[in-house]
Amino acid sequence: MRGGPGEAERRQRWGRLFEELDRNKDGRVDVQELRQGLARLSGGDPDRAAQQGLSPEGGADPDGGLDLEEFTQYLQEREQRLLLLFHSLDRNQDGQIDVSEIQQSFRALGISISLEQAQKILHSMDRDGTMTIDWQEWRDHFLLHSLENMEDVLYFWKHSTVLDIGECLTIPDEFSEQEKLTGMWWKQLVAGAVAGAVSRTGTAPLDRLKVFMQVHSSKTNQLNILGGLRNMIKEGGASSLWRGNGINVLKIAPESAIKFMAYEQFKRAIRGQQETLHVQERFVAGSLAGATAQTIIYPMEVLKTRLTLRRTGQYKGLLDCAWRIMEREGPRAFYHGYLPNVLGIIPYAGIDLAVYETLKNRWLQQYSHDSADPGILVLLACGTISSTCGQIASYPLALVRTRMQAQDTVEGSNPTMCGVFQRILAQQGWPGLYRGMTPTLLKVPPAGGISYVVYEAMKKTLGV
Repeated sequence: MRGGPGEAERRQRWGRLFEELDRNKDGRVDVQELRQGLARLSGGDPDRAAQQGLSPEGGADPDGGLDLEEFTQYLQEREQRLLLLFHSLDRNQDGQIDVSEIQQSFRALGISISLEQAQKILHSMDRDGTMTIDWQEWRDHFLLHSLENMEDVLYFWKHSTVLDIGECLTIPDEFSEQEKLTGMWWKQLVAGAVAGAVSRTGTAPLDRLKVFMQVHSSKTNQLNILGGLRNMIKEGGASSLWRGNGINVLKIAPESAIKFMAYEQFKRAIRGQQETLHVQERFVAGSLAGATAQTIIYPMEVLKTRLTLRRTGQYKGLLDCAWRIMEREGPRAFYHGYLPNVLGIIPYAGIDLAVYETLKNRWLQQYSHDSADPGILVLLACGTISSTCGQIASYPLALVRTRMQAQDTVEGSNPTMCGVFQRILAQQGWPGLYRGMTPTLLKVPPAGGISYVVYEAMKKTLGV
């Protein structure tokens, strides 16, 4: 390791950093200034570091900020902790952290990452191009982040760098052994479920309009967005725009839990002796997990479609709807449209994942030379575009599935997938396979934005 600078040089460096962070020149660095400084100087989670960082042991008031002496004391303590962490990562004690040592550290906490992923982490800190991290690079990168132990360091790397471990919306999240032991995994699942519930509720009118147009729109009945919304309000009032949203929210929890557990099992089976999964293998595991979850909760999908399309007074509620379907059509009715639904998972998940990874990596290669973190706006844009592409590719199957689920409400419907396809093509041509596509596309951006905002708020509430 390179020799450390003298005490005078260290204090000069700390003084320059203090002046840079003290934007209002009041002689103190507060939480807001530290947060802004983190956003300018490095990546990671500014809120988390700022809230935890201004808590030195000297008894200073975090709300009032730190003066130069308190700030210097704080940085001195930080450097001591970071030096110990650096030595714990530097397994061969050669004064540098390399790719293999990063992989070993992740593996010690139950996370397997590929060589390429480890190189991305290394590149985010490597300033001199040696593909190793010395003490000065390590110190400068982590000095203002509240990292207390190895788990914190690896958490920072995992959640602030673009690692291919569960970022795509169609693939369930992956969690380290430490996160599973501490219960952090279920908190993140709960945060995701709440975010999904709020997002679906916020975009429920567009979702009901989509289903309505999928089932009832035709050449002779060219429903448009405004006309469809007007008709629904006229028939059942403004509250009718949220018909079917209750069960749509209700099925989030079981679907997420089943998908997560199935994904873990499929990953284990596919990985075998490998340390990590490639994108293609994650796609297979994610698709199989999605199919498993859909198989189990599919009756709820049928009920959601029937309740979404119901007329005022047609059903008393969820149980009444289920009883009437069972009584009139038998138990097989709860799996109408199952085949096109499962087949639709493959193009949606495949294209969504492929487009997301391609856009993200292309952006990193062209615009992100000093960091492996593209930022949340870029990730949201990639997710919105990839989800849109996946929906366009799988939409005909989704439309056929909805028609089959709703066959009791459409007189003379053919119960077979091929029959529904043939009828749509014969009566409406190829454009008929994309009825209701407009509200579907309109729903993607607000759904993604609402999900992200609520997810981040829930993570803070739950202490994730």
